[in-house]
Amino acid sequence: MSSTATAKRREVSLPEVIEKHQGRPGALLSILEEVQELEKFRYLPETTLREIAERMKVPLAQVYSVATFYSFFNLKPQGLHSVVVCRGTACHTRGSLELLEASLKRLGIEGFREDEENSVTTVDNFCSVRTVACFGQCALAPVVQIDGVISSRMTVGKLTAAIDKLRKGGQK
Repeated sequence: MSSTATAKRREVSLPEVIEKHQGRPGALLSILEEVQELEKFRYLPETTLREIAERMKVPLAQVYSVATFYSFFNLKPQGLHSVVVCRGTACHTRGSLELLEASLKRLGIEGFREDEENSVTTVDNFCSVRTVACFGQCALAPVVQIDGVISSRMTVGKLTAAIDKLRKGGQK
């Protein structure tokens, strides 16, 4: 995380974020997005959801329903880095399961069941691994996104090298 983002997290409070968006169309969505980005592990803790509901004077169920409807919101702490593996048909037939398994192994994650959940985070919150149904880049399969950057025609070797580079403090 950049020092600018870290400084921003310290400078902006939840009441300030709410005040900035209150009364605008889509205020709740905007507030949740900004608050999640300010959170170190990019998630929305239950205490934060409760405070948002209270300060906005809306039912907690409404806040929770928005936070759970959109897949980009996280209710559990996320890793400082992210690996997203496409599991669509084209990617699957071109080896995305091997990529998923290789990334999990390289990160020391055991027992992940894709049929039960689509994401998992390392114990040390270093990295989250997620699966998505499709990135819409089927001609370039298999596709993996690392820290927001999509890489096409990914191989196990390129993926594990990218993860190793992240571990050493570099970027993909």
